[in-house]
Amino acid sequence: MIFWITAGALALVTSGLFALALIRRTAEDEHPAAYDLRVYRDQLKEVDRDTARGIIGEADADRMRTEISRRILTADAQMQTHDAFADTGKAGATAMALGLGALVFASSAGLYLWLGSPGYRDMPLELRLEQVTEDMQNRPSQAEMEARVPAVAPVTPEAEFAELMEKLRAAVSENPEDLRGQMLLARNEANLGNLNAAYTAQETVIALKGDEVTAGDYILHANLLIAAAQDYVSPEAEVSLRAGLEIDPLNNLGRYYFGLMMWQGGRPDVAYRIWDRVLRQSPADAPWVPSIRATITELAWYAGIDYKMPAAAPDHSEGLSGPTSEDIEAAQELTAEDRQEMIAGMVAQLSDRLATEGGTPQEWARLIAAYGVLGDTDRASAIWEEAKGVFAAVPDALEIVRAGAERAGVLQ
Repeated sequence: MIFWITAGALALVTSGLFALALIRRTAEDEHPAAYDLRVYRDQLKEVDRDTARGIIGEADADRMRTEISRRILTADAQMQTHDAFADTGKAGATAMALGLGALVFASSAGLYLWLGSPGYRDMPLELRLEQVTEDMQNRPSQAEMEARVPAVAPVTPEAEFAELMEKLRAAVSENPEDLRGQMLLARNEANLGNLNAAYTAQETVIALKGDEVTAGDYILHANLLIAAAQDYVSPEAEVSLRAGLEIDPLNNLGRYYFGLMMWQGGRPDVAYRIWDRVLRQSPADAPWVPSIRATITELAWYAGIDYKMPAAAPDHSEGLSGPTSEDIEAAQELTAEDRQEMIAGMVAQLSDRLATEGGTPQEWARLIAAYGVLGDTDRASAIWEEAKGVFAAVPDALEIVRAGAERAGVLQ
């Protein structure tokens, strides 16, 4: 109601201004006879003054007064005719102004009814934020979203790798508290596209590790959940993301997914601020960088920022694919042939790419330590030197990587 009262008042004011302009213009359209009348009256006064001064005689003055009076009568008759038409013009101008006002009001109301939302309630910022929070809390669960998205066919592995996986599944089934077996199972089920089995195994890994659980464990679990829901960040994935980021606030993969969750939840402004920092702190080959670069300009627009895309970070991809140190150590319990085949399979399928790439300090530390376990200290030393350049501006992150270098024995 307030809106319509305000809109009606504005329409009336606009119409009144139009009417005033039209009427004023009509009043100012003076007939030439009005000017003649003023001149004739001035001439009569001049004749009286000249007579009083003796410049002209009384007889001449009478003739002049008679002529001027005749002209005054003629001009006055013309003025009366003009006044009658002027009144008609004012009435027409008023009617035109009223019609124009009605047209303005009707067209404005029609346009709003067509393009606007007459029954939509007010949505101040505070109320909108409350609505976004409520929607986030009530968003679909992991199971609900998995039921909605189309199923993805699992990968058919080679016969030898499939046989090895059956052995691994059987061993884990017989001994579900085998931490290393659960870790191998989670990663390799993910490689085969069995994401439900993968994140179920990763949940067991987190439970078995207890106080020794790492940020990477939580982020991997969230990553598997998000992949199973086809890039949807469910409440279950959010729990793991928050747990991982509480341990390691600099985890770029975790921060990327957290920004994705905020974007999906109706907070593109928050997503922009998160992704901007992630983009500037990630190596160019990090798997989340293309997605951020393709979207962040739009997010910045929602945040009211004229965004300038930063230059791509240096490429630090050398040596970042391959198994983690935990995978290598777990594989030591297999036979030599099976162990080499397992490691080769994980490397070939980039089984731990998301866990070991992207520039997060924990992943760099694990990678360096893994090369130490393999005995490749030259590669471990080279990656440590590279990491020092990447994390030079983040001392806390550099200390995490240093711990991995110590385990690999490459510190001088």
